[in-house]
Amino acid sequence: MDPRILELCREDSRFAYEAYEFVSEAVTFTQGRLGRTPADRGDDGDDRHVSGAELLNGACELAVREFGMMAPVVFKQWGLKTTDHVGEIVFKLIKVKLLSKSDRDDPVDFSDLFDLHEALRNGFELTLRDTARKGDR
Repeated sequence: MDPRILELCREDSRFAYEAYEFVSEAVTFTQGRLGRTPADRGDDGDDRHVSGAELLNGACELAVREFGMMAPVVFKQWGLKTTDHVGEIVFKLIKVKLLSKSDRDDPVDFSDLFDLHEALRNGFELTLRDTARKGDR
């Protein structure tokens, strides 16, 4: 466990430790999805930057991949109820130097962009290949 995240949780108990870890992972996931990882772009941090909207979309995609139809429940348990909450976590992680920011980053970038739980529900699609076949049970 990272002591910096533990301190953030102590200062603001609205969000679970796992929420901070997940948002940090979502940044890396989104950078990879957009081809903005250090290996793809060199070491220029600005080239790796993702916007608030890009991060939110990547976080929803990652959550649905990891948690499936339980993603809205997991987010609710962690205290992540709105896109603004994700932004709050991002800026708290910046404050403790676990993430970096550019001059153009602002908390308003995350402000009420969409209904987070609706996006998680809509992002999960049950298909026939996801269901157990008769012989798999």
